[in-house]
Amino acid sequence: MNSDSGKSYTIKEATLKLMQYCAYRDRSQKEVEDKLLEMRMIPEARELIIIQLMREDFLNEERFARSFVRGKFRIKRWGRIKIKQELKFKEISSPIVKIALTEIDEKEYLDTLHLLAQKKIELLKEPNKLKRRKKLTDHLLQKGYESNLVFEVVGDLFN
Repeated sequence: MNSDSGKSYTIKEATLKLMQYCAYRDRSQKEVEDKLLEMRMIPEARELIIIQLMREDFLNEERFARSFVRGKFRIKRWGRIKIKQELKFKEISSPIVKIALTEIDEKEYLDTLHLLAQKKIELLKEPNKLKRRKKLTDHLLQKGYESNLVFEVVGDLFN
């Protein structure tokens, strides 16, 4: 159980707590709203706090989305489809998702896809070529890469 569960906060206390929460790393508005719900803040207070966080640039949906895209692509090596799904899950609007995805350089994206494919194929112990090909394809699709790119890369590796 959360340590905040029994405590009640003034708007000022909650705002300060959320400023620290947002300063630690970029947050989505949904994450902040969830935190405020957890703190049992009433709707009017939640709205005031969110507005203040936005006004003082502690909460910036576009900055969050751009940071999220960079991190998931560079660190986890996720494809655009998986990143887009996660941003939708975090209730980021479509226009902001589009803007955020511009953080991915096309050449770097394709290089990463090739690298992932190469690494995975070296790890596959499957002797059957068709099964090996399917496992590689499934792996890359599961990472969130577009099917046309995956089929192209897999085709190149198996021809």
